[in-house]
Amino acid sequence: MPTTITMPQLGETVTEGTVAQWLKKPGDSIEKYEAFVEVSTDKVNAEVPSPVTGTLSQLLVKEGETVATGTPIAVIDEVGTQWAAAPTQRAPAAEAAPPSAPAPSSSPPVAAAPSAARRTQGAPAAPPPAAATNGAAAPGRDGSASLRGASPAVRRLAREHHIDIATLSGSGQNGRVTAADVLAAARMGPAAAVGQAVSAAPGPAAAAGTSTYNAPRFGTTIPLNQARRIIAERMVESKRTAPHAWSMVEVDVTNVWKWRSREKDAFQRDHGYSLTLLPFFIRAVVESIAAFPLMNARFAADGIYVNADVNIGIAIGLPANLIVPVIKNADKLSIRGLAIAAGELIDKARRNKLKVDDLAGGTFTVNNNGANGSIASAPIINAGQAGIVTMEAVVKKPVVTKDDAIAIRSVMNCCLSLDHRVVDGYVASGFLAELKKRLEAMGPDGAI
Repeated sequence: MPTTITMPQLGETVTEGTVAQWLKKPGDSIEKYEAFVEVSTDKVNAEVPSPVTGTLSQLLVKEGETVATGTPIAVIDEVGTQWAAAPTQRAPAAEAAPPSAPAPSSSPPVAAAPSAARRTQGAPAAPPPAAATNGAAAPGRDGSASLRGASPAVRRLAREHHIDIATLSGSGQNGRVTAADVLAAARMGPAAAVGQAVSAAPGPAAAAGTSTYNAPRFGTTIPLNQARRIIAERMVESKRTAPHAWSMVEVDVTNVWKWRSREKDAFQRDHGYSLTLLPFFIRAVVESIAAFPLMNARFAADGIYVNADVNIGIAIGLPANLIVPVIKNADKLSIRGLAIAAGELIDKARRNKLKVDDLAGGTFTVNNNGANGSIASAPIINAGQAGIVTMEAVVKKPVVTKDDAIAIRSVMNCCLSLDHRVVDGYVASGFLAELKKRLEAMGPDGAI
């Protein structure tokens, strides 16, 4: 029998919710407790699990649309029943009524609601109206939605985060800006914002003759998916709004490298993740931030806000995108804890399993450019942060020691890009000097 799913109440004071993203489409099978829709409110963003096992037959609410709690949003036919049964519930009279089921055909069901006069048994769904039902305007010629093209909840989110909706590329139906688009732009920074749009990226199995970001072909144009659009917009915004400055320091990591080499096999065996230099580096970064709190700040219209939590974003390069998941309260974790947290996030990123919360709230970013052999780089700052620091390649080179002897040491460059509105050269150079001191003091003995 068909089961009507209603908008859940995600909090005692929450009275409405926005469908941020449908994770399933009509005709898809759903297991009990499997997430099939992502719902956003002014307090939380959460995936909603299915209460039954069956087939998703109808979507009653569009992506980006806001409805009251208790309003039907989808119909699931339980296992053993026929697909496309009519919904058993209707929205209250004050709300827009859900559509009737379309007659079975090769095209997917239409989500827009027909008028009450046309809602008869077996009648096909009416075509969607030219304008959005809740006063939304059609998207502009450039594909972005106007302010009226977003739901009230999305507009409220945009106001709270000082985001101009007209500058966003909407991922909803007909280019409509959704809550996920606003949250990505406001909370996730230039690179991490793509986490909401990774699923939209075309895969390597594109049709012959076409070109994608991870499978480029000479003489072709790569279509911009939502992920690449967000990266482009946010990188340009960061460079335009934040005056970038740059500095670099050379670090002798011989001892910490020996420490890591001694521990890596046991760590891999015990935890299932590779032990790289990254957690040692993050530990030195958070200790240096404690000495220079301005590196954990952000520029705002009313002043420079020093974040209370130290949440470290780690830049992860994927074939088609760059994602920056966040280790929350990194200053509270040991090197072992940081290694496990980083390993889990990297694994989830590669399997496209990151959630919104994994990508939100970063206050400072670390980038491991050295993994690809880079010895120096000048990264773009994650918007809303004061800086980003890189780990470059570890190379062996002759070094003059304190007693004027020459020794072969493992050396790594650390490059810092900073927002000069927040941080001056004195603070930046002090932070790098502290980072160098702490890294060089690590190992070769001890326990992680």
